[in-house]
Amino acid sequence: MAAGEQQSRDYLQRHRIPELLHRLGALLLYHRPERPREFLIEALERVKAGRRAEGEYPYLMDETNLAAMFSLLDVVGQGHITPAQYREALRTLGLSTEDLQGGNDVSITLEVFKEEV
Repeated sequence: MAAGEQQSRDYLQRHRIPELLHRLGALLLYHRPERPREFLIEALERVKAGRRAEGEYPYLMDETNLAAMFSLLDVVGQGHITPAQYREALRTLGLSTEDLQGGNDVSITLEVFKEEV
């Protein structure tokens, strides 16, 4: 791999551009707006405002969707899921699992799941 190509990959990873594009694409497909360019611009403006703590990030899923997903993972109704299930749910949603903390003996509750996802 050429040095320039590796530098480009490093740049994209450092600034988390693939994750941003994946999330924007998911938002676009979920909402299917009539004016997609304007929708994406508004979504980026909400991300920018959220980073400045002036507003909320644009979310693909609401709390009802997250609770439904959690119940699919917690099939026996224990009120918690395993870290492995949590990681797989994040991967399924296209979210990063790199920054996850805690060991395999930690239980993930619905509240933690909602807040983190």
